[in-house]
Amino acid sequence: MEIHAELKTHTKMFCNSMNDPEEARPNVNICPICLAHPGTLPIINKTAVEHVLRVGAALGGRLADYTEFDRKNYFYPDLPKGYQISQYEFPLVAGGTLAGVSVTRIHLEEDTASSMHDEVSGETLVDFNRAGVPLMELVTEPVIETSQQAGSFARELQLLLRYLGASDANMEKGEMRVEANVSIASATDTAEARRTDAEGRGKLLGTKVEIKNLNSFRAMERAIEYEIKRQVGILEKGEKVLQETRGWDEGRQATFAQRVKEGSADYRYFPDPDLPSLKLSELEGFTQEEVTRTLPELPGARGERYIALGIKSDDADLYVRDTRFGNFFDEVVKKCSGDVNRIALASNYIANDLVNLVSKSAPASHEDTIRRRDSDERDTKTLNKIPISEQNFITIIDLISDAKISSRGAKDLLVAVVEGGGDPESLAEQMNLLLSDVDMTPIVEKVLAENPKAIEEYRSGKTAAIQFLVGQTMKVLRGAADPVVLRKMIEEKLK
Repeated sequence: MEIHAELKTHTKMFCNSMNDPEEARPNVNICPICLAHPGTLPIINKTAVEHVLRVGAALGGRLADYTEFDRKNYFYPDLPKGYQISQYEFPLVAGGTLAGVSVTRIHLEEDTASSMHDEVSGETLVDFNRAGVPLMELVTEPVIETSQQAGSFARELQLLLRYLGASDANMEKGEMRVEANVSIASATDTAEARRTDAEGRGKLLGTKVEIKNLNSFRAMERAIEYEIKRQVGILEKGEKVLQETRGWDEGRQATFAQRVKEGSADYRYFPDPDLPSLKLSELEGFTQEEVTRTLPELPGARGERYIALGIKSDDADLYVRDTRFGNFFDEVVKKCSGDVNRIALASNYIANDLVNLVSKSAPASHEDTIRRRDSDERDTKTLNKIPISEQNFITIIDLISDAKISSRGAKDLLVAVVEGGGDPESLAEQMNLLLSDVDMTPIVEKVLAENPKAIEEYRSGKTAAIQFLVGQTMKVLRGAADPVVLRKMIEEKLK
């Protein structure tokens, strides 16, 4: 896997032009440096370096002491210099693991411009707003064996980048771009690979094919599955796989040839003479220990903390992936004073009821549509804030815990507070949801009088009929009753 992520910085990688991914006007955030005018000199963006080092530290990688930038030479209309400033021999980070996948390296480079193709006129225009934006590239070891494993890794990396504030990593906006390198070894090669591994040598791999133009995790997974089948078919015919770059056609659900893949020698890397090499241990705040101390609570640790509270694993996963609900739950937990039952109850109402209410109230956007279609982000992120305070929410939980309202009444009360605000206790009284305010006896007698058939079935041994009577009574009471107490009352009446 090769994954690029545009980093969140105020300015570009080597100049003072704005790094603004929301800018829609072409060629606005540009300057002589990112347009490669002769005589201009780049300056390294400190924040971009910090972002990459923090990602490396979070993955348990080895942060470089010595690093330098190199020129990667190739010609393309969206590359104004005729080369890209990148890193080759001395990347910022080496090693690390995430989701069980070993990372080879993480380095820093500048992004290219954007080529805009006009299908009507056939023209191609270039927008240089993106040229020079700080770009992190992460390369994994060839240890991923399935498309599902590749998808899981990419999703976890996206989540980590957001936790660290390094990148928004929205794939539909091009802020995170994934490329998969697929190779198939023949049965003979595989046996030899096992033997060489046991002897401590490198694993034999087949010819590598790089798949580009993958704009969602699901597209990536489908492309990998297709490419595996394609290469297996070629090898089974006794033919050879060509080392090349292929694109992904979403409509045809197939990869297609683009160009013959270059090797590293084709790029003629050499150290950039305009940029200084860096001895990071000599710079304040850039040692491995100093960078590690700046890390926030990471997704894995956060999930373990939630599980230790006794909540369901699905709830914990929700709070890890959607930090709005995670932060909301954290504040609610503080108000529960260590009461595990109230914490579990609160989590149940957040994950099942509050999430749905917030999702329904959020306006649909292009981003949300893509997210629902591909389930790429596995979270409930919407454009709205949570429309209830932690204090009002915990008041509702207290009303349930103290048996002042029923579970059905709590759901109705939560809807009322979310949609209109107000004090939960006052609303519960106005809505006749408080159990102590309802005389259930005449209502129970009325329901029994209206359902003689159910009474007959119950007395003939069909005990399920009692649940029907409870449901009918709860319906009349609009949930303002404890169903356990109500069941006992009905059973007494039917004796």
